[in-house]
Amino acid sequence: MDNFFQRAWLEIHLDALAHNFARLRALAGQGCAVMAVVKADAYGHGVTQCVHALAAEGCGWFAVSNLEEALQVRAAAPQVNILILGYTPPHYATTLAKHNITQAVLDLDNARALNAAAAAGGVRVRVHIKVDTGMSRLGFFYQDAAHDSPVLDDIATTCALPALAAEGIFTHFAQADDAAHGGAFTQKQAALFTQCVEILRTRGVTFALRHCCNSAGALLYPENHMDLIRPGLALYGIVPTPDFPLADELRPVMEMKTVLSQVKLLPAGAPVSYGSTLVTDRPTLSATVPVGYADGYFRGLSGGRGHMLLNGQAVPILGRVCMDQCVLDISAVPNAAPGDRVTVFGHDGDETLPAVALTQAVGAIPYELLCGINKRVPRVYLRGGQRVGVANYMIGA
Repeated sequence: MDNFFQRAWLEIHLDALAHNFARLRALAGQGCAVMAVVKADAYGHGVTQCVHALAAEGCGWFAVSNLEEALQVRAAAPQVNILILGYTPPHYATTLAKHNITQAVLDLDNARALNAAAAAGGVRVRVHIKVDTGMSRLGFFYQDAAHDSPVLDDIATTCALPALAAEGIFTHFAQADDAAHGGAFTQKQAALFTQCVEILRTRGVTFALRHCCNSAGALLYPENHMDLIRPGLALYGIVPTPDFPLADELRPVMEMKTVLSQVKLLPAGAPVSYGSTLVTDRPTLSATVPVGYADGYFRGLSGGRGHMLLNGQAVPILGRVCMDQCVLDISAVPNAAPGDRVTVFGHDGDETLPAVALTQAVGAIPYELLCGINKRVPRVYLRGGQRVGVANYMIGA
């Protein structure tokens, strides 16, 4: 018996994940490693299976958002390096040290609090210094060399704290994914970061690891690869626009599938779904599928803005997307029957409906779709076309 209910599910292609990692590792070049970003449940793909697959391919660094995510990765891969990119309350210093988790340090006050907690617990915590060169979010604020030079004193003081092991320093690009307009700002951030690191070096403060490139930065600005690159979206086979480097080589890892639950012939004049926003103007062969916005399918795809693939053909949405269901016009597929498989996004025969197409139709970004797919949607893992695992969060399997 299947350990997932075939209502709606994700197919996660581990071969594609391994392929993408290999391409990004080659792009990184000699002396630069890949830090796989697996926050938000590996962008909705399922962190445990993805970490297993990537570690098997030789990935030695993983990045997450918070301590809970770091502990998930540690449970899946006892030997890898893990960096928490976001905030962790300093009183968890002993937990960080116990599980050999590296923590981003955000400013001198944060560093001192973490150092005090680590010293009180008799441990030493690995840290990477976060430098804010243009996001104005987290990190030591260094966005103007003339005015922010005292920040370098704070970083040097942080690195001298005895219960912290400052092994790395990093920043985050704010506009790298805007290939047309973000280049100058990205290069300004890179220059500020390089200047910061170089001045610290002249003061005797050095780091084993320097990193600044997210997916877009790694693809567009190879001169800034340094010691690590931090791909997230590209690792899962998606790039911001088709003209990005590797756009034709990276393979989407995730597909979403469902089935027809009912097929019926609607007469002309039949209202469809909530609000009766669509009334058929002709006899229409319709089908209901058990997917809705509670599964992560955008409600904004209502009113014909979205479509799915049935037997290799595009079939449009009729009326509004509901919480758990939506209605398709399948007039172009007259022999369809309940139980037939439908592709919400992904491949179907010779046709492809990319996840990016759904997000572009509603003015969203791919991250929103991938991360927003509900936990009630099982993740089915495939390798070589064969099922190798299932993550069914609803039943803990």
